[in-house]
Amino acid sequence: MLKTEVKNQYINRELSWLQFNARVLQEATDTSVPLIQRLRFIGIFSNNLDEFFKVRYAAIKRIDQAGKDGKNVLKGKTASELLDQITNIVIKQQSESLKIIKTITEELKQHDIYIVDEQQVTADQDQFIRKYFVNKVSPALVTYILNDLEKFPHLKDSVAYLAVKLVLQPTQTKDSNEQSQSEKVYALIEIPKSNDRFVVLPSKEGKQYIIMLDDLIRYCMQINFSIFNYQSASAHMIKITRDAQLDFDNDFSKSFIEKIATSVKSRRDGEPVRFVYDKTIDEDTLRFLMNKMGITTTDSIIPGGRYHNRRDYMNFPDLGKNHLIYQPLLPLPIPGLRLQGNLLDKIAQKDFLQYTPYHTFSYTVKFLREAAIDPRVKTIKITIYRLADISHIASSLINAAKNGKKVTVQIELQARFDEAANIRYAEKMQREGIRLIFGVPGLKVHCKACVIEREENGKIKRYGFISTGNFNESTAKIYTDYTLFTTNENILKETNKVFKFFEINYKVNRYKHLLVSPHYTRSSLMKLIDKEIANSKVGKPSGIQLKLNSLSDYDMIDKLYEASRAGVKTRIIVRGICSLIPGIEGMSENIEGISIVDKFLEHPRLYIFENGGNPKVYISSADWMRRNLDRRVEISCPIYDQDIKQELIDTFEICWNDNVKARKLSEDQNNQYIRNDKEKVRSQVATYDYYLQKLGN
Repeated sequence: MLKTEVKNQYINRELSWLQFNARVLQEATDTSVPLIQRLRFIGIFSNNLDEFFKVRYAAIKRIDQAGKDGKNVLKGKTASELLDQITNIVIKQQSESLKIIKTITEELKQHDIYIVDEQQVTADQDQFIRKYFVNKVSPALVTYILNDLEKFPHLKDSVAYLAVKLVLQPTQTKDSNEQSQSEKVYALIEIPKSNDRFVVLPSKEGKQYIIMLDDLIRYCMQINFSIFNYQSASAHMIKITRDAQLDFDNDFSKSFIEKIATSVKSRRDGEPVRFVYDKTIDEDTLRFLMNKMGITTTDSIIPGGRYHNRRDYMNFPDLGKNHLIYQPLLPLPIPGLRLQGNLLDKIAQKDFLQYTPYHTFSYTVKFLREAAIDPRVKTIKITIYRLADISHIASSLINAAKNGKKVTVQIELQARFDEAANIRYAEKMQREGIRLIFGVPGLKVHCKACVIEREENGKIKRYGFISTGNFNESTAKIYTDYTLFTTNENILKETNKVFKFFEINYKVNRYKHLLVSPHYTRSSLMKLIDKEIANSKVGKPSGIQLKLNSLSDYDMIDKLYEASRAGVKTRIIVRGICSLIPGIEGMSENIEGISIVDKFLEHPRLYIFENGGNPKVYISSADWMRRNLDRRVEISCPIYDQDIKQELIDTFEICWNDNVKARKLSEDQNNQYIRNDKEKVRSQVATYDYYLQKLGN
């Protein structure tokens, strides 16, 4: 079929991501969001931006430095053009975020919370601050005197520094009454991560005061530089963001763990990709620093506000003001599945769906703890992508190994920014006798699955779970994710094949039920869409409903456009990147799209195909991105239990009807909220109520 000529067929993925982060920033402006929580959204916005520059901006910069224009990859833009466009957008977003912080800071005063700087310290606070600096800050402080250093110190990625200029007192020469010209000393102070960024000062008359660590250091400048006789001092914040790409060496004598560990360490020396500085910094200080650091115009140089590393706002103290933060959600039990009872026996009777954080993640932990001590359980196989800092999942697996179970763990050592934590756990599990598999050459293992084998009546019976999210107790409190507990032999037999692929990856297995990347997901999804197209053409019920984190694979987008032209109604909910443009006549007029950003991070992947009136429903670890379809091991699991299938359709429908936190996806990318005359639906609240009602039935 010929493609319709449309001016723009896709939205650039990097620009789409920046619009997603703009939606996060919108939460900081939403007056219905508790006030301190709004500050924390500023922290999320900033943290997201840091990771974007470390990964995506760095990747485009590599294309540019290689002398390539990147038009084929970047869909019409050269790498140089895109770098400039990103920088301009980020400067505007940063400026907007500074205005929002100022507004929130003023609103906090209405609740007797005051954020003070070094100029606003009172005599009552002086003694506390000086004592705090001497006892807690000064021992952790690293200060570089730059004038005498032959080599400029290596600035750590995303660590904030105070760039200090001391103007020394002029001295008289011996042979003259004339004073010498004032000498300047330049220094850097590394803001220590070991100290809380927000220092709570003694309250007074019901008012609570906070000073940022940077300002506390500014206030105590004289203590820190007491050996210098200076007449003035200025301190402005700077920050470097470095390329976070892992580069591996070819030393065959090293184990895979050693190579990853070495590469993670070398990340500290990555090329700078962004330099952010306080725009009020003295020109001579900025020039001195940039010359010493060798920063060029190919880097993203962003004038910012007084404070950087605003990701620390994610940990802004609540000060006991519970009405100014989101209250913790009380996770619900799954109807018919008691944590006090025998989980495996219940799962043997029927499938169950866990939807965190509406349901408690404890079911996943309980499943593994039961398996660890059940004498009938012989083997446990599980994939691990990201673990919590203190992981009950890892403890349960170690417990199982100590009880003589044959435990196999596929652990992804290249889970971005969690490499060091995963290496730590891998070494610990290896010491306890757990068999580790480190993925497939050239592929990340991103699927989330577990299979156990239990001996029952002289035969082996399989139990397992497949999830859309990581087996991580911490993120399960704030990420929405589906997990299917099942004994369905068709599903678990094929999941077992995936584990065999980890070990014998030259052999490509066949699957009748699971959609498995990198071999079958793309082609299977294409066939499912083709079926909807065929049904639409003959008047049978057709339709596609997708819930994804990201949609950027151009071939899949083209297929959805083809379906739209064939009359297939498609509804997509995409939290982050969406390169597809909905609602364009002749291309995508039958496609609608929304994005939801709210209290929880929307993380599940859900595919629903109408299939002539008998819907096919899948939960998946795979977004519709090239990497998920072609360069990762992913599992999309069909749902055969009719009650669970309906539950998934219901929860999708609740999200689709959101008219409080949903934004319309469109070509102009203006993040317009969905507003209508219907009853207010805030989908995350409505989903909790949906499951609460199920408990009452």
